[in-house]
Amino acid sequence: MAGNSFGQLFRITTFGESHGGAVGVVLDGCPPGIKITEEEIQKELDRRKPGQSSITTPRKEADRIKILSGYFEGKTTGTPILMIAYNEEFESDDYLELKEAYRPSHADFTYEAKYGFRDWRGSGRASARETLARVAAGAIAKKYLKEKLGIEIFSYVDQVGSIKADVTCNEATPHCIEANIMRCPDQKAAKKMIELVEKVKAEGDSIGGVIQGVVKNVPAGLGEPVFDKVPADLAKAMVSINAVKGFEMGLGFRSVGLRGSEHNDSFEIKDGNIRTKTNNAGGTYGGITSGETIHFRVAFKPVSTIKKEQDTVNRKKQAVKLSAAGRHDPCVLPRAVPIVEAMSALVIMDHYLRHKAQNG
Repeated sequence: MAGNSFGQLFRITTFGESHGGAVGVVLDGCPPGIKITEEEIQKELDRRKPGQSSITTPRKEADRIKILSGYFEGKTTGTPILMIAYNEEFESDDYLELKEAYRPSHADFTYEAKYGFRDWRGSGRASARETLARVAAGAIAKKYLKEKLGIEIFSYVDQVGSIKADVTCNEATPHCIEANIMRCPDQKAAKKMIELVEKVKAEGDSIGGVIQGVVKNVPAGLGEPVFDKVPADLAKAMVSINAVKGFEMGLGFRSVGLRGSEHNDSFEIKDGNIRTKTNNAGGTYGGITSGETIHFRVAFKPVSTIKKEQDTVNRKKQAVKLSAAGRHDPCVLPRAVPIVEAMSALVIMDHYLRHKAQNG
């Protein structure tokens, strides 16, 4: 079965390629009556689109979204929603030399191994351009969760290379995250990160980092053990994003150095409610939400497309040299922030609807 759909009740199917006619999404299972506009969805897409700043790709794409179905008089109707963004600026000639050569660490070789041929224009279906469809659908989920349940979803750049932000997920706010082009809430660290990315860009190279995901005010009880635990679905959602190589929930890999007595989150009564004194688990126990803030980290590798000359081979199994043409991000993290948020919203929305369907 093709892997172009995500979610059970709140389900998306994305379509399109980077140099094709358009990229879009069909959203099925969306509750009726959600008030939303194309402008609200566009606001999220503008945070993801290329050409935002000096540290992103200079390519200019409007990513202008259009809602073609499942929408009437400013509200969702409950029927399938089709959203589409037509591709406007792409230069396929930049990729002519890639018709025969396999780019290091790209999907060129693996897509051809799977399908017998590949779309060599800008990575085709493997392009990160596909993620605009996820962000469009995520914008609807994000608004519903905020207005109906008070759930707040945001993410931020926590690390670039070896430079780490000195801020916790409880201290970060959407305002301070959007205060700089790196989308890092630690303004001093952000400045150093920007300088590092600019240096790497000047060298024709790329660099990776970590995005912190945060979901606040989630009700307790969401999750479908054993295979559809909230952490399991979040992990799949995040690792499905281009360039992601790691996911950890709560303290994650840092917890291996602790004793159980240090890592356990003790319960207490606070304002008449059962809460935990710490939140090392990241907001779930047994794969079910605890009511505490969900927090996780997502590791992004350096962008594979770089201007430095590299060794590779072509379809004739000949050794060749290759340096990238085209316009690419030296660091994908600032544009990936809204993608992490969108995938978080899709997971929580789906689990909320599943919980509601089972428990009323």
